[in-house]
Parts: sequence; C-alpha cells; structure tokens
Amino acid sequence: MSESSKNQKPFGVTNIKVYVPLILDLKKLNYDAWKELFQTHCSSFGVKGHLTGASKPADDKDEAWTNLDDMVKMWIYCTVTQSLLNMILKPGATAHIVWTNLETLFRDNQHTRAIELDQELRTLTKI
Repeated sequence: MSESSKNQKPFGVTNIKVYVPLILDLKKLNYDAWKELFQTHCSSFGVKGHLTGASKPADDKDEAWTNLDDMVKMWIYCTVTQSLLNMILKPGATAHIVWTNLETLFRDNQHTRAIELDQELRTLTKI
C-alpha cells in the first residue's frame, strides 16, 4: 500500500480557511505569512511533500497520490484571490508546480513592488 493511500487525514478538511485564514493577494504583500500558514497546515496533515515535490506517485496510475495532490491544489485555489487564481490555473499542473509558480510570481513581484512603493514615497508631499 502506498504512503498516499494510508494518509486519509487531509480529506477530513472541509474548510481550509479555518486553518489558513489569509487570502493570498498580490496587492497585500501577505505572501510570507500565507506561505507559513499553508506549509504548516500541509505539514501537520502529512502532505507537505506535494508542495516541495518530494512526494511522487508510485506510477502513472497512482490514484491515491493524485487525489491527495488534487486536494492540496484545491486548498491553494481556495486561499487565493480570483485574479491570482486566474494566473495560476494550469491544466495538468501538480500541486508542486502550482506552489512553485506562486513563489516565482511573488518573488519576482517583490522587486517591482519595491520600485512602486519607492516612487510613491518620493512623490508624497507634505501638507
């Protein structure tokens, strides 16, 4: 029996927002807090390997692994804004791919956002 078929605990989560109450948003700069909550949740439910890529299916027909991976993807999808969801939805992507794409998106956005904030600060006028 594969490890993923033994782990049924994640399927008991009916509302991810109880565990991860933040909605990830490009405009709110809340990625680091969201990421910590999400990783902690996945770790406690034994599916963090789906984020890191350490968890792999036994073969192409490993339905138990696919079900867990889909569950993790749904958790991600339910904790991001609609605009962000539209950016990360990719047919056939694994949870690891979605996770990595999110990280790349937010890490690349940090520099751009810093420039925007710097420009805003420089154009402020005292009253």
